[in-house]
Amino acid sequence: MQHILVTGTNRGLGLEFTRQYLERGEHVFAGCRQPATAAALHALRARYPQRLSMVALDVADADAIQTLHQAVQSQTDRLDVLINNAGIYSSGGSHAPSEQLGNLSFADALMVLRVNAVGPLLVAQQCLDLLRAGEHAKIINISSEYGSVSGNSGGFPYYYSASKAALNMFMRSLAAEAKRWGITTVLLDPGWVRTDMGGPSAPITPQQAVHSMIRLIDSLTLRHNGRFLNWQGHEQDW
Repeated sequence: MQHILVTGTNRGLGLEFTRQYLERGEHVFAGCRQPATAAALHALRARYPQRLSMVALDVADADAIQTLHQAVQSQTDRLDVLINNAGIYSSGGSHAPSEQLGNLSFADALMVLRVNAVGPLLVAQQCLDLLRAGEHAKIINISSEYGSVSGNSGGFPYYYSASKAALNMFMRSLAAEAKRWGITTVLLDPGWVRTDMGGPSAPITPQQAVHSMIRLIDSLTLRHNGRFLNWQGHEQDW
């Protein structure tokens, strides 16, 4: 049984990762900002009370990241997989992008960068001791095609795309260091998924995307370290 930490689990891809890993018998530590009101997670815990641990986590809060680590460490001495999934599209939410030329601001830009890029790096840093104790441990980071600098023809959203490009660079740097402990660090583009962020017109369901990504995660080894792949395992452009 693997011990897996997933961030941003109250909905969307994070919730689906939690569901599918539980269904196959893994122990999941589900991080979300407000566990008390995460109804879907509570329903899963009722079905899997021994293998689902709900833990409070705001990836933009350094103290919350430390508290998360303490909570996980109190229940296990290892992590086999960390899935950095938590993220935001804009400071105003999935349906309120604010990055329009003429209205750009330090506060909005830095908030998106803090959540989408710096937060995942600090979660990984905090959990390194548990990952080093894991079996062929993996740090999986949910990026985006919007993080591809070469793919930007001029229409990418300023803050979100910059945050994913920053995440990619942070994790390339981490990959070079963490491999000394046998940890594989990979970036995944989940595709255009039918979530609150992706919207109802997206062609890929969360079930499809996560099923494919879990199969891919299972197959990863150190030879994949530092790579940027799409949800089907193909190389994504940097």
